[in-house]
Amino acid sequence: MKLRDDVQRSVLARLSRIEGQARGVQRMIEEGRDCQQVVRQLAAMRAALGKAAVAIIGENLEECLRQGGATADGPEVQMAKLALMELV
Repeated sequence: MKLRDDVQRSVLARLSRIEGQARGVQRMIEEGRDCQQVVRQLAAMRAALGKAAVAIIGENLEECLRQGGATADGPEVQMAKLALMELV
């Protein structure tokens, strides 16, 4: 899959932040930090992952529409719907 350069940069930056958050959560657990703080960071990671997924799915839909190959009941749209439903 090829994303537009700006979308790719944005998604990769988000994933890098998530990677840093994951390392931070590992340290928090090792240090025995408060459960609420750990869960708060995990929730932030989860939200960031969801936003990355939505950006990728949205870009895919936009590309399909630009190419004129997507119809409301076509396989591209159905695949995008399934991918979105997996996020919920």
